[in-house]
Amino acid sequence: MDVAIQAAVKEKKLWLTSETASFFAEDIPAGVLSDNAYLQAPPQQVPVKDILPENLPEAWSGETTTALEISHALSTKTGKMLPWITVREANDGAFRSRLIERTDDSGGWPCGYENARFVKICLPKEKPQSPVSSPPSEQYTPGPSSKPGLLVAQAPLRVDEVQDLADQISEIAKAAIGLGLKLSVRIELGSTTPPSEEAVAKINQLLQEVSEQLQLRPW
Repeated sequence: MDVAIQAAVKEKKLWLTSETASFFAEDIPAGVLSDNAYLQAPPQQVPVKDILPENLPEAWSGETTTALEISHALSTKTGKMLPWITVREANDGAFRSRLIERTDDSGGWPCGYENARFVKICLPKEKPQSPVSSPPSEQYTPGPSSKPGLLVAQAPLRVDEVQDLADQISEIAKAAIGLGLKLSVRIELGSTTPPSEEAVAKINQLLQEVSEQLQLRPW
């Protein structure tokens, strides 16, 4: 019987809750299946807007929160502890919809429940609509001087958007076979406070593992 329940939960056919845990689409740890555990129909998806401050104020402190606080608030609002996959999918949908973003000191995403407290979330900051300026030789200016038939996609990308691009690049390459696909990367580092030499050296060391030509230099 326990084996059948394990399989049903892992295959998203049933949802198991206990006094302190919730399991869905995952293995059930030994000892959880007891008289205090309950089986029920799979949980409904959480709409991405349900995790925003206007709909879940108890999770937010001003314009910031964490994935763990969102999980706790959603569970309290639902009246039962939601499985992490349900909360994770809601957060992931909100990230992809640009309704929320991670702070600069946030932990990595996606993550397991054990690291949810490290995922720091904030509302999107206002960003300029125009792309980051490029040197004249790199700017794309449609007109008589542009190469006939040449199409260029150019935009400033956040770190999470670069990760999204990396996820899609193999499919893009397949779709562009024989069409002269070329990729170039521009990385900018700097603000009102110049980065330290140690930070630049460390980043250049990491970049060199990708390409020897990819190095931070004074502009």
